[in-house]
Amino acid sequence: MADLKQLEERLGHQFRRAELLSEALTHRSVLHESSPNKSTVPKPTTDNQRLEFFGDAVLQLALTEVVFDRFPHADEGELTKMRARFANRHMLCHLARALLLGDYLHLGKGEETSGGRSRTSNLADAFESVIGAIYLDAGFEAARRFVLAQLQPELAQLEASPDADNPKGMLQEMIQERHGKNPLYRITNQSGPDHAKHFEAIVEFDGLELGRGVGQSKKEAETRAAYAAIAKLSGSPEGPAAKPS
Repeated sequence: MADLKQLEERLGHQFRRAELLSEALTHRSVLHESSPNKSTVPKPTTDNQRLEFFGDAVLQLALTEVVFDRFPHADEGELTKMRARFANRHMLCHLARALLLGDYLHLGKGEETSGGRSRTSNLADAFESVIGAIYLDAGFEAARRFVLAQLQPELAQLEASPDADNPKGMLQEMIQERHGKNPLYRITNQSGPDHAKHFEAIVEFDGLELGRGVGQSKKEAETRAAYAAIAKLSGSPEGPAAKPS
């Protein structure tokens, strides 16, 4: 397994109880395999399923608090819809990939050889398990800070337009209204096997990078890039016109 100290730096949290992070990264396949007789590495006795269950509850609470506080006029249905944007496997897998959690997973040999490090369910579960581990290590406020830090671009876009379900269309309207032109999307990198591709996209206007995103398809990567661009432009009255000459 890769160095967990590097992962702690990426997470922005140094664990007092290191065993919690190890547990959060241990897939159930490890427990279901027989340990080699000559192995000097002790076999784990606990996988991350309990932490994943716990982390899911912490994530739901943190997101509920965010949308409840920031949108005082939204009704129950609207709040539920906004929260659901973030508490789904697609989003959690995206966040796990950004943290390179797959590199740190402790998998059984069968799961390893079948592409388990890039599997959506494994990555989403690991992300929730990490949330649960941070909560148990340092409390709700630490877990809440972690969740908000990972979701910052998406949450910023949500505040700019809580009803926007089409970020690429919204970004295009923003750019056209100001400049009469369309933004340009480019796929800058792709990696992984055919069954688990990983794409990176940027969106540009007039040679200026507005946003960057990653996803399991070109469409998802471009959508994430659009979210990031909207968040950036929403904090700048001039948008792309403000770039230096």
